[in-house]
Amino acid sequence: MHSLNQAKHVRGNGRLAELDLLRFLAALAVVAFHYLVAYASVWGDRPAELFPALAPIAGLGILGVELFFIISGFVILMSVWGRGLGAFARSRLVRLYPAYWLSLAAIAALYGLTGAKPLDPKLSLGDYLVNATMFQRLFKLTDASGVYWSLWAELRFYLLISILVIIGVTYGRVLAFAGIWLAAVIGAHFLEDSLVDEIVMPAYAPYFIAGMALYLIHKRGSSWLPWIYVAAGYALSIGSALDRVHRRIDLAGFKNMPVTDTSVIITITLIYVMTSLVALGLLRLRPSRLLTALGGTTYPLYLFHSVIAVALVPLLVGDLPPALVAVITTLAAILLSYLVYSFAERPIQRLLKPRRRPQTPTAPAAEVRKASVP
Repeated sequence: MHSLNQAKHVRGNGRLAELDLLRFLAALAVVAFHYLVAYASVWGDRPAELFPALAPIAGLGILGVELFFIISGFVILMSVWGRGLGAFARSRLVRLYPAYWLSLAAIAALYGLTGAKPLDPKLSLGDYLVNATMFQRLFKLTDASGVYWSLWAELRFYLLISILVIIGVTYGRVLAFAGIWLAAVIGAHFLEDSLVDEIVMPAYAPYFIAGMALYLIHKRGSSWLPWIYVAAGYALSIGSALDRVHRRIDLAGFKNMPVTDTSVIITITLIYVMTSLVALGLLRLRPSRLLTALGGTTYPLYLFHSVIAVALVPLLVGDLPPALVAVITTLAAILLSYLVYSFAERPIQRLLKPRRRPQTPTAPAAEVRKASVP
């Protein structure tokens, strides 16, 4: 009965409507952090001084990526269940690269064809070509966009979970895989070895592990071991989040990144509470076209919002109040992202997806399929 009830709020493509909304909110949080706190060169002034009332909240938007990582752990485990390595690799290529390449082209055009200076990565053509692989950090090259750093973490997660896909995804093997990874994270903190850190990702792994454990809870119901992984992920995440925020404060100064330790802990706690409620089926939303569109718009919004800021803010900031400039730029970023999702990303994905040959099921198979529909 529990699984049947959960199935009712999952779309036919396996998407959870509530995760679509959380993804979009995570992207908006990142946009708020960049627009209202981080992008001093874009504004020509310190954003925290332009938006003093909003900066303490917007600064917490830096943790939107952490929410993305938990959702990724949940969703990727859901997507690999019952799949082979080839199908998993194809699905990730089709999902990640089309919008990424479009954003990379937009960045190259912005800095190559206009006089734009803010956030300019100053890359050669060869650097852009290496960026097109998404493996530029492996070659110690600069990211074309500041947001690309998180994609390197995602790619390493995919490579690690490929091990699980190769040996076969089962409930017990996921628990073993997550437990080994968690132990490696704890060990990495003591080893302090750069190669181990690159592979194990002690700063980000707790989020992926917690997301995977939450999917096990969603799939099979509550049991003690997945909750231990979630609790361990939460405890490690607090330290990782504080470290990341402290690095930003050390770089910009507290006046320009006015985020307190207490607010960071509260934010991480809320992230874990919300995703736990989703896993337990206590936070449910009815699937709708709007939520699906918001979920689809999320990835382009994450990739394109810096390009829109560089193109629009310097043009508007002298003539309009900063708050109005921020609103216009945010709406423009959302609109462009929706257009990219609807008219570029989805058509490209449809083109790249392997076509299945229609099959006429035998009578027994048809009966089994009919009986399996909840």
